[in-house]
Amino acid sequence: MKFTVLTLFPEIPRAFFETSIMAKAVERGIIAYDLVNVRDFAYDKHKTCDDATYGGGAGQLLLPEPLGRALDSVEAYKKHVIYVTPSGVPFTQKKAQSLSQKDELVFICGRYEGIDQRIIDLYVDEEISIGDYVMSSGEVAATVIIDSVYRLVEDVITSESLDEESFSGGLLEYPQYTRPNVYKGLEVPEVLTGGNHEQIRKWRLKKSLQKTLLNRPELIQQARLTGTLSEEAQKMIEELAEHADYKNDRKQRKKLRSIQEKLKRQ
Repeated sequence: MKFTVLTLFPEIPRAFFETSIMAKAVERGIIAYDLVNVRDFAYDKHKTCDDATYGGGAGQLLLPEPLGRALDSVEAYKKHVIYVTPSGVPFTQKKAQSLSQKDELVFICGRYEGIDQRIIDLYVDEEISIGDYVMSSGEVAATVIIDSVYRLVEDVITSESLDEESFSGGLLEYPQYTRPNVYKGLEVPEVLTGGNHEQIRKWRLKKSLQKTLLNRPELIQQARLTGTLSEEAQKMIEELAEHADYKNDRKQRKKLRSIQEKLKRQ
């Protein structure tokens, strides 16, 4: 799979492609990338790539000519082009999985007030938002999406590691522990060191449900609506409010009960 990034600051995404698991995937030939500096396609000697917006208002907008020429240079019309913007559709794990099936993705990194609408109309296949907030760096936002997508490409990471991650089964991931067995007085849960795989599976499911109910209860409702919540999980949810095992038991039980009542009314 190939990622092509159009940017005014190629040094920002370059560091990501040259480190950690991504660097290994590039070295193995699983992932390829191209960083295109939009300034190289500017017309004037000052490499101007932005100007004031028509109609007035604060901030500058990326000029369509340099950006369009950069897109033409990578034959963007043949590829899937993404513009990362707060006004785009929300990015999800499901979208990451869909994008990981593409042969090549082209990212447009906005700056300042964004890009000329005509570039969106002529070149962009999808506008994607990584959250309801505004950033100054389209490069960072694009890297977030790339990081979520490339790890789903076959052979980058083992399938076993992906299967039990947050959102992979509609729930948030359960807590995990490593050595030492005791750290600052806190012990690893005994069930994880006992070697009983069925008990470990049930403990992990319970903890996933518990964390999802507290942090993202809408995911439980969605799992119910889609029929992906098992009968075992349904039963565990009913039991959780009466058997919360947090330090602040009373407060957590009250919160879990409140969430469960809301879910029942939906």
